[in-house]
Amino acid sequence: MVATNELVPASGSVRISLISPTLDRRRFLCAAGGALAAVVTAGRAGAATPAAPAAAAGTLRLGGDLEVARLGFGAMRLTGEGIWGEPRDPVECRAVLRRALELGVGFIDTADAYGPHVSERLIAEALHPYADGLVIATKGGLVRRAPGDWTANGRPEYLRAACEGSLRRLRVERIDLYQLHSVDRTLPYEESIGELARLQREGKIRHIGVSNVDPVLLAKARGEATIVSVQNRYNAADRSSEAVLATCERDGIAFLPWAPLGTSAPPVGEPHPSQAVLAQVAKERGLTMPAAALAWLLTRSPAILPIPGTSRLQHLEENVRAARLRLTAAEMGRIG
Repeated sequence: MVATNELVPASGSVRISLISPTLDRRRFLCAAGGALAAVVTAGRAGAATPAAPAAAAGTLRLGGDLEVARLGFGAMRLTGEGIWGEPRDPVECRAVLRRALELGVGFIDTADAYGPHVSERLIAEALHPYADGLVIATKGGLVRRAPGDWTANGRPEYLRAACEGSLRRLRVERIDLYQLHSVDRTLPYEESIGELARLQREGKIRHIGVSNVDPVLLAKARGEATIVSVQNRYNAADRSSEAVLATCERDGIAFLPWAPLGTSAPPVGEPHPSQAVLAQVAKERGLTMPAAALAWLLTRSPAILPIPGTSRLQHLEENVRAARLRLTAAEMGRIG
């Protein structure tokens, strides 16, 4: 049998919780091919729709009340080289953000450390006032002093200042999802999470997420606050977070893999041996490796919300087209 790029169709909505808030229908214009336009109607907060390509990924709910297409956008690359300073083409970066929404992407992930501050500022410049249902997640807890310098700072006073800075740059009164970006080993993890819980009680944060955690740290975080998402490095070449993903699947926590298109060896250890098999599947299906990597993630678990990022319109279009792809059970078995 000759494989096609849609041997397994997208299965529709992925229910992470049973709460379904309803919003008034909102119509917006989705440009396609320049002159062609289609009306896209969002029936629930952040829900992707059949007219939007990202909808093919199905949907996922964050915290029970934020429903988004299960293919988001990572805004780290909307910066200069080394994730430092201004991007090469800020005009195209803003166009990428606008086009992502036209394609049905309803979840954008950023951080104050990207630039630093550049990514958050560009998001506000391009998209504010924000469309109903758009979920913008940001992170705090990493200090940037130079390109390549990523220093953890999870002290409560620093996290409070970082959150308030993100509120100003994003031009919002409350951040939908605020994530602790890293683990500061100089103080108890519970102190960092506890400050985010206080900010949540004050109404500055809607939901709390964590990043770069192992099962023990995730359990500690959940002892201090309700955690709705985990963002760890995870892709077909790096399976080091399998145990964390299993917890997310079991307990209805969204799993946001960073470096979702990664095909190189992980920072520690060897790449998963099935990476070569994924490359072979991509060749058989006529897919690029980025498309195959996204297809693997979307098939791997309904808890996964990939957030591929780019500063180029062409790459954005290619990534969103992968929302309709799934691997067969036989292909997943081969890849392992």
